[in-house]
Amino acid sequence: MKAYIEKNRERFFEELFSLLRIPSISSSEAHAPDMEKCAGRLVELLLEAGADSAEIFPTKGHPVVFGQKLISPSLPTVLVYGHYDVQPVDPLELWKSDPFEPEIRDGAIYARGANDDKGQLFMHIKAFEYLVREGKLKHNVKFIFEGEEEIGSPSLAEWAKDHKDMLAADIILVSDTTMISETVPSINCGMRGLAYVEVKVTGPDKDLHSGHYGGAVANPINVLCDMISSLVDKDGRITVKGFYDDVVELSAADREKLAKAPFDLDEYKKFLDIDDVRGEKGYTTLERTGIRPCLDVNGIWGGYTGEGAKTVLPSEAHAKISMRLVPNQDNEKIAALFEEHFKSIAPACVKVEVKHHHGGNGFLIPISSPAYQAASKAMTDVYGVEPVPSRGGGSIPVLADLQKILGIDPLLMGFGLERDTIHSPNESYLLKQLFSGMEAIALFYGYYGV
Repeated sequence: MKAYIEKNRERFFEELFSLLRIPSISSSEAHAPDMEKCAGRLVELLLEAGADSAEIFPTKGHPVVFGQKLISPSLPTVLVYGHYDVQPVDPLELWKSDPFEPEIRDGAIYARGANDDKGQLFMHIKAFEYLVREGKLKHNVKFIFEGEEEIGSPSLAEWAKDHKDMLAADIILVSDTTMISETVPSINCGMRGLAYVEVKVTGPDKDLHSGHYGGAVANPINVLCDMISSLVDKDGRITVKGFYDDVVELSAADREKLAKAPFDLDEYKKFLDIDDVRGEKGYTTLERTGIRPCLDVNGIWGGYTGEGAKTVLPSEAHAKISMRLVPNQDNEKIAALFEEHFKSIAPACVKVEVKHHHGGNGFLIPISSPAYQAASKAMTDVYGVEPVPSRGGGSIPVLADLQKILGIDPLLMGFGLERDTIHSPNESYLLKQLFSGMEAIALFYGYYGV
């Protein structure tokens, strides 16, 4: 495929950039028209690439794009999953270039969505295009691109249930994850789940003068901070009662296999500009982000945060909290346990509310599966090194739903790198990874089910 990429390189940039220029931010209602526009552009690209059909399907939220090319019922069917929605760009002032005007510099594309996930889903469209135009496609291929992954995919599971027969396939092929490095490829054989909540702590029914009432009335921000600090103990263990009940401890042999992944702690700390790491006692940094659950505050606010001083004792304090879960933990159960625990530790001087946001369960796939082996061979051909099996620390909650609804496993063949800083300012995607991904995906079809 190298020659095909070289011949069509500039066209590929133009087509990918046409997606990246669309601010498809799913969390903002103001961008609803952009979601429709991006879905429409994907339909055009799928049809141009050789799909028999491609269309937009409405959901209760943002639309789903579905396309397919069916060759024969006797051939294996690959269902390609991706998402066209992106994260907000804040803080905008930290971007070195316009997040929705893609720019190539230092061997990478810089734009919101360059990696997550427009760049990665684009690889699948182009690998498919190559196989079709060169007469090498020996599989049925279906595409499902959603517009709500960044907000927890609230509509896709129900839509998938309603279209289960249409989505029937043998494997779900996904590129929405990272590799260990550009020289050490890896394949995610599992991902963590997620439970996301928002808490509100209320004290007095109005903001008060901190001189008149300070020291006599509970400050909700102080109380919230105390409550949050108690959620994780000195050994990095989460204190929510029952939180670890369903966590399956990995065997020493499995931990040894995962430890084969190359990891330089000094480089890790240097990349993050930190002096030391912190986490659950008894586990390595890679284990903490792959095989262990965690709890983090994602945002906290209350009181006066404007310029200058305002001596106010606030009425309310708020926080958003995420819990990354390991396979076998149920996100709804964990969210319920958190709410019960959080309310139980609140002092009588405040009232507490817990709002449940999106969530999803984790999953695992066996490295002995035909799909994993095909991906491993393909990536070995491209990188010259056999990929390392790894466990992803992030979450794609809807994949566990699709696995259950369709009865097939997802295969996470991602090509992103930590340097791409997805969800942050200056998101990027190395051109080398973009093109290597196209090659590896095309090769996957040559090895899978043949």
